[in-house]
Amino acid sequence: MTAANLGSRVTGWGFVLFTVGSVAWSTVALGTGQTNLLLTNGFLTLVNVVGIWRWLGRQARHEEGSAAAALRSAAARVPNLFGMGMLVGGTLTGRDDTAIGTVIDGMMRCDGGGLAYVVVAEGGVGGVGERLHALRPDQLRFGEQITCDLDAAALSRLPVLAHNDWPAAIDSEIARD
Repeated sequence: MTAANLGSRVTGWGFVLFTVGSVAWSTVALGTGQTNLLLTNGFLTLVNVVGIWRWLGRQARHEEGSAAAALRSAAARVPNLFGMGMLVGGTLTGRDDTAIGTVIDGMMRCDGGGLAYVVVAEGGVGGVGERLHALRPDQLRFGEQITCDLDAAALSRLPVLAHNDWPAAIDSEIARD
């Protein structure tokens, strides 16, 4: 649950399960006089409680604040806001409303702070065999979800990025179909 990175709530509840396990093992250690088991699981309980605070408390509040700002901006006469925390791990939906990829990261410009490009993974299973592609911000629409006018076939025809060597910038022609 924690490694899947499915959001703060799922990760937080993963830490709750870890805490239940470490408390149970601490109880066993107390009942059987196993000091090393007690010390280990006492420490794990402390780490897990910090994880619960971090993911069900702090991070969840941040995500709620981001979502509230996005909702208010949609109702106001200002440009709509999209929380950057919602970008990484977000599903990219194509022109036919089907999921065609997952956003891996977004690269920001240092001069002016605009979004330079977004890296999207497609294909593969569990990260094995996936292909990475860069998309320009003008190819994407951010709202309830991240959408674009490509379909799965068009995305797969885009140039593939090396997993460990992304470009400093993307050419205006690199991500066109």
